[in-house]
Amino acid sequence: MFYYLSLAALLFSIGVFGVITRRNAIGILMSLELMFNAANINFVAFNRYIVSDGPIGQMFAIFIVVVAAAEAVVGLAIVLLLYRNWQGIKTDYINIMKW
Repeated sequence: MFYYLSLAALLFSIGVFGVITRRNAIGILMSLELMFNAANINFVAFNRYIVSDGPIGQMFAIFIVVVAAAEAVVGLAIVLLLYRNWQGIKTDYINIMKW
């Protein structure tokens, strides 16, 4: 179980680093997907080693995959809007979308 948790912690920390340091919207979305995958690994690992008689961890993982797919669709729509209006996808332009 230690290997799964260390892999999840590594993936999550890489995702947090990517969200904080990236200026490109697609890079930020990819980093968020890494963080979602780390949470999935944790749910499945804890379900396997703590409560192994039910599929509760797998259900949470499937729910996170569905939420990640919806986030990818909305994020891609925002990226396309940014690119169409400002010919770039840097996150510096996102504050202009408030108006």
